[in-house]
Amino acid sequence: MRLAAPRRRTIGNLYRRYFREPRRERLFIASLVFFVTFGITRLITHAIRGGMGAFHVSFHGQHVHHLVWGIFLLLAVGYVWMVQTDPGKGQPSPRLGRILAAVYGFGAALTLDEFALWLNLRDVYWEHQGRASIDAVALFGALVSAGLWGGPFLRAVVRETVRLFRVSWRRSTRRS
Repeated sequence: MRLAAPRRRTIGNLYRRYFREPRRERLFIASLVFFVTFGITRLITHAIRGGMGAFHVSFHGQHVHHLVWGIFLLLAVGYVWMVQTDPGKGQPSPRLGRILAAVYGFGAALTLDEFALWLNLRDVYWEHQGRASIDAVALFGALVSAGLWGGPFLRAVVRETVRLFRVSWRRSTRRS
């Protein structure tokens, strides 16, 4: 039996159907990028702790935590948003809105992954206090927001995939 993968055109149609409103699309993009970045960041920090990877950044012997890069990205998004928001010049670019949403999600994940550092003003990343709160808050927040803003689209993709699977299944059983 050969499974039929969802066609790109179908996924694109579903995406356009469920994200007609630019604000909803930006929220979904930011949430999805937040979740993916959080997961990748956790994998990288575990690799660094295990002695693998070349992601440990230091300047003059001072370790630069990834929340610093997140803060820079959040500041950049805020600045670009202020500059590009001009009611007299029409609507801002949808493409720029998508890019800013993705960069915002990326920066927010880097920053919030080290929330315990801000809260305690010391590095408790690998201690129970730091890891338990950050894992629970960030993972739950990202999953809820991705489901909230992208739920209808993601459910439609699953329905379309199941429909294509059934069509393929019927075709293969008729041939047998």
